[in-house]
Amino acid sequence: MDVRQRLIHVVIVLSATSTHAAALPTYHEVRADHRPSDTLVLARDGELLQRVRTDATVRRGPWVPLADISPALRTAMVMSEDRLFWQHSGVDWRAVSAAAWANLWNSRTRGASTLTMQLAGLLDEDWRQGPGGRTVTQKLGQAVAAQRLERHWRKDQILEAYLNLVPFRGEIVGLDALSRTLFGKAAHGLDAREAAVAAALVRGPNAAPGVVARRACEVLRASTEARDCQGLELFTLGALQRRAHAPSEGIAPHAARQVLKEGAGGPSVTSSLDAGLQRFAVQTLSQHLRELHGRHVEDGALVVLDNASGEVLAWVGSSGALSRAAEVDGVLAQRQPGSTLKPFLYAQAIAERRLTAASLLDDAPTHIPTASGLYIPQNYDRRFKGPVSVRTALAASLNVPAVRTLVMVSPDAFARQLGALGLPLARAGDHYGFSLALGSAEVSLLALTNAYRTLANGGRYGATTLRTGAQPPIGTPGIDPRAAFIVGDILSDPNARAPTFGTDSVLATRIWTAVKTGTSKDMRDNWAVGWSQRYTVGVWVGNAGGAPMHDVSGTSGAAPVWAALMHHLHRQQPSRAPAAPPGLQQTAVRFGDDLEAARSEWFLAGTAQPLFALAAKAADRAATPRILAPVDGSIVALDPDIPPTHQRLRLRAQGADARWRLDGKPLGRGAELAWLPWPGRHQLQLVDARGAVLDQVRIEVRGAGVKAR
Repeated sequence: MDVRQRLIHVVIVLSATSTHAAALPTYHEVRADHRPSDTLVLARDGELLQRVRTDATVRRGPWVPLADISPALRTAMVMSEDRLFWQHSGVDWRAVSAAAWANLWNSRTRGASTLTMQLAGLLDEDWRQGPGGRTVTQKLGQAVAAQRLERHWRKDQILEAYLNLVPFRGEIVGLDALSRTLFGKAAHGLDAREAAVAAALVRGPNAAPGVVARRACEVLRASTEARDCQGLELFTLGALQRRAHAPSEGIAPHAARQVLKEGAGGPSVTSSLDAGLQRFAVQTLSQHLRELHGRHVEDGALVVLDNASGEVLAWVGSSGALSRAAEVDGVLAQRQPGSTLKPFLYAQAIAERRLTAASLLDDAPTHIPTASGLYIPQNYDRRFKGPVSVRTALAASLNVPAVRTLVMVSPDAFARQLGALGLPLARAGDHYGFSLALGSAEVSLLALTNAYRTLANGGRYGATTLRTGAQPPIGTPGIDPRAAFIVGDILSDPNARAPTFGTDSVLATRIWTAVKTGTSKDMRDNWAVGWSQRYTVGVWVGNAGGAPMHDVSGTSGAAPVWAALMHHLHRQQPSRAPAAPPGLQQTAVRFGDDLEAARSEWFLAGTAQPLFALAAKAADRAATPRILAPVDGSIVALDPDIPPTHQRLRLRAQGADARWRLDGKPLGRGAELAWLPWPGRHQLQLVDARGAVLDQVRIEVRGAGVKAR
């Protein structure tokens, strides 16, 4: 192609590109279409809680106005890329003429691109440089587009857009991402040396650190008149190796993840979380877990709900740096809830008129036959308190009375009740059997806390939300409101919980609250869940991997965190006890044989009675002597890791003068006897003074090699 043909080709290209360049967007359209690679999750008052990366293909920050960009960087970028930027009209014609003339004889152009032309290439991929450089068509198209930009955009808008859209290195696009990733600071804080490195990266985004440092030195000398660049190469190497901009940072990583799962879009989303409360919750949980570290506890989680709206006010999914599984969200993880299911069981039994708050239940050793063998529940302290009222049994968290209650209700019926409270179980109630009363199923902290919120709302169940402004859904009936009130009254009674927790435990807050603790099998999980007039708070501590804790009780594990949150929430507002719903009556009751102190008790209408007592003792004395425990066919398993003195089998008999014989040899006397079992099959007999057998059972003891400590 000769010179004449090349010139004709240029004219044709200019005509075509003029029409194409007319389609360039406006400044406001470009800014409105800018999408950061991160989403900002905000608190209900607009405070930033968490930054979460949602676009893995690029690292791009929010749009930064020119006024918020370091003056040093603005100067360095202009000096490096386009010294006449503030004077030309989009094209440096002297440079373009030289480059264009050279291109008449060469296959591609060299240099001459202004900042405005580069921005045109960033806005339209047709003008963007390919692997082999820009063609004549692309260069001319850029020139036409740049002039059009200059006619419709201001200079400051062009420079601002360029700095927000230009690729710097690898996945890093735009000044905000560059500043935070390589220098760990916002764009307004860049100094002259950092600005020089940034400007050098525009020319060679993937250049070696040494090349970048040499270019940065040239920029630094041109923009600041610096004479030398001592230390710049080492500084550049350190900056290019740094990746300070974590994929997610803030104080609510797990809640933010859940907010985004709910379909929230845009560069920012407002959550229901309270920033001050979230910060206090994170600090309180971390501090308490540090105190428990010597007891083999490293994980914890908590959630705070607004009773009326169901809004989540605080969501702490893990202990962060203290945990080896910080990514696991303890608020949503499925764990065994222990005794925290008992309030729902007693509420169901009261609603079905099987029990009242004053009904007496026997807290004594029991053996319940099941399809898979005998179920023998134990209390937390492995002691039994005899006949107790439902109020005492629930507040003091006694296991045997709870199991007796589940026998009345049935596991399947209780499972259906839990489902109505937002606690659907993975399997049918019969799968768990009577251990369901003690929390053998698995639930999440969020669902469990919301079920307690149902009790706080008079038995009406409603969903939770992490967003504000939504109309609170009308709650659906979850449990009888009268039973919910009675259970709340029991869980707020410090005297009723005294047999297990004492009168001055951490559960006794200075405001009205109702609370229940729970510990799962082998001390793997510890819970404290309860409510006040306005809030419901749930706390879990344990180990995400399921390892057991050491010597962590109901009041030393989750309860201190729960109490601290309740006091913080009500530091300036009261919490009053709820009013009794219709259909309840309050009656003075007393207990025979001084089993418990006389008191005023709540009853469903028609279930009240003034006296609760056991059957006459004369009837017991007249009863035929017999073995009450263990029952015939019992199988006892020894644990080699538990000291033998802690594995004694308690023998109980009915009769005035009980004499025990084991395998034909005298064992002891008395209605109760503690026997240290040893492996084998044994015959246990109850005999009279003459040696005549009155009753007998056969038992089997399994296990060997018991270690003494």
